[in-house]
Amino acid sequence: MTAPTLIGDAWRQFQRPWVFIPFIVLLTMAGLWFDSLGGLGLQLALSAVAWAVLLVSCIPLSPIDRARVAVVVVVATTAEILCSLIWGIYDYRLGNLPVFVPAGHGLVYLVGYRFSQTRLANAHHAVVRAVAIVGVATWAVLGLSGVLGRIDVAGAIASAVLIVFLLRGRAPELYAGVFFFVAFLEIWGTWVGTWRWEEYIPGLGLMNGNPPSGAAAGYVLFDILALALAPAVLAGWRRLTRRSGAGGDSSLASDGGR
Repeated sequence: MTAPTLIGDAWRQFQRPWVFIPFIVLLTMAGLWFDSLGGLGLQLALSAVAWAVLLVSCIPLSPIDRARVAVVVVVATTAEILCSLIWGIYDYRLGNLPVFVPAGHGLVYLVGYRFSQTRLANAHHAVVRAVAIVGVATWAVLGLSGVLGRIDVAGAIASAVLIVFLLRGRAPELYAGVFFFVAFLEIWGTWVGTWRWEEYIPGLGLMNGNPPSGAAAGYVLFDILALALAPAVLAGWRRLTRRSGAGGDSSLASDGGR
């Protein structure tokens, strides 16, 4: 078997959901653990890897899906600046906003998107949604009870919002996939010390978990905005490229209901 054939086979395998999702999960575990060990130089190196993986992951996507990833990255980065650097609800280990964080938000969206493409999510969507809702509700109750180390009022409020998204949202399978990954991501990231949530929400006084049970609600909100805004972003980009003479795709890709 020739090298181009091997590369092609590897590339096709990478695009399969049950290959892509474990790869991103393991990459995230390793990246956050390594980040906890070093300084800014190591963090920038890890950021380069995260951005490279995100860009490669976007290659096989349709234009509309790339636009959704772009919206997630921009909206999530804005929220990170507001909530971490300005509001101070949580802070990262070095007191900055790591450059890998925006790329990480794009990868979280893609994990949820790939999960929504699986046979499991499509053939058993009611079960997947129910499992996610039970998971969210159980975490919220445990947080309110204090058995996780804090009384997590803010997380319970966000969890209620997340359950509404799962029940009434446009893409519940995607939201469920995002919840599963974010639950792991938040527990692992706070455990290794990459970031830490404040015990009280500044200015509001609401008690908060570390991590809060409803952390995934914010990620799902980014996804909702991506689904809503991506068509306009893509149309604007095509108008801009036509005016600049750069061209672009001649047809607007269908969003396929996602």
